[in-house]
Amino acid sequence: MENQDKISITSKTLASGNRQVKFFIEDEERPQYGYLLMTEPKSVGEIIEEIKLRMERRKSAALNMNPFFPLQPTQDDHNFYLFSA
Repeated sequence: MENQDKISITSKTLASGNRQVKFFIEDEERPQYGYLLMTEPKSVGEIIEEIKLRMERRKSAALNMNPFFPLQPTQDDHNFYLFSA
């Protein structure tokens, strides 16, 4: 993810005690939004870094999809959901 992308977040505490973070990535070419489930309290900066890290993981997993050289499938991340806006 490039530095000019802007991430805004809102969060709420669920009945389970976990925090649901809704984020929006403001990108002129491809705006996106998603949800991240946090099981432990973190600062806003740590949450944004976690979102960036998971975006990079998803991007690298998509780049590794080569039908001639199959790699071990990555595990689904059920705590991170990403959608096109």
